[in-house]
Amino acid sequence: MHEELLKSLAERAGAVDQSGEWPTAQLSELAEAGELGWFIPEEFGGNPISGEESLARYRELATACLTTSFILTQRNGACQRIANSENDWIKSESLADLASGRTFATVGISHLTTSRQHMARPVVAAEPTAEGFKLSGTVPWVTGAAYAKYVVTGAVLPNREQILVALPMNAPGVSVLPHTRLLSLTASYTAPVQLEDVVVENRYLLAGPVENVMSKGKGGGTGSLVTSGLAAGVAYRCLQLIEREAERREDLIPTRNAFHADYAEVDELLRSENPSAELARERANSLVLRISQAALAITKGAGFVTGHEAERAIREAMFFLVWSCPQPVVAAALDELVCRQ
Repeated sequence: MHEELLKSLAERAGAVDQSGEWPTAQLSELAEAGELGWFIPEEFGGNPISGEESLARYRELATACLTTSFILTQRNGACQRIANSENDWIKSESLADLASGRTFATVGISHLTTSRQHMARPVVAAEPTAEGFKLSGTVPWVTGAAYAKYVVTGAVLPNREQILVALPMNAPGVSVLPHTRLLSLTASYTAPVQLEDVVVENRYLLAGPVENVMSKGKGGGTGSLVTSGLAAGVAYRCLQLIEREAERREDLIPTRNAFHADYAEVDELLRSENPSAELARERANSLVLRISQAALAITKGAGFVTGHEAERAIREAMFFLVWSCPQPVVAAALDELVCRQ
């Protein structure tokens, strides 16, 4: 990835975090650098790359700016689901504009994977109609909803089968609710999307009706290595801070060396052939939580001031306790927090 792009993103990461404003300029830079076509076929203007290469680029981006890299994961997840569907119409309708950055798409699928799974009734329900399906409910977590032309989301039919659609955000009955100020990543404009009897025509159908629709196709969702890659990227930024401090404080050399070894283990795991997604997530989560706190301890009072990179890293590290975090990973984190390991 271009060094100038990464430098530009890093220089403005703190301002994006503090302002909470949607990073329009940063996304435009990604488009200009040709970084929006990772998962889009060449026939639609994309420049496909391997999963290994995309993971490496996500890590670099997260080191520079977690907000921008997170938004990109949600956009790319939508692109993957559209590109890997059998719906030729929606591909021709959407992918070229997505590859160029003229339009934005995102995903709202947490209610089908990790969020609100305990609810007795479906969070988003679907009923068959003559035109396609009628959707009602609230999609709970949609990054960049207010800026999206399409939201790839799912719904549950009365027979418990599920569908996945490219929801056109200008459809009657679609409302983007106000986005919430979060502990970090407020600039991602993650908000609920309310659906009131929204008729989605069959031409927007990506998958289903079928049981467990999220298991069909590829989308970089829960269980993928993407979350671990971003956590590793934030951890590396903290390691860079610790290395700078250790250059002028010899007492920090053992700490630097220990975290360098920890990071090397996570790096090796992410680069290995067919790594365990769960193990990678546990190790990456553990590292980013510990190393961000170490960065704060090392920078002392200066790091406790709002806007300092250590303060930002602490808040960003917390994100990995909630983003697409399956129960085994939560359990591992709790075990470490109560020293059961």
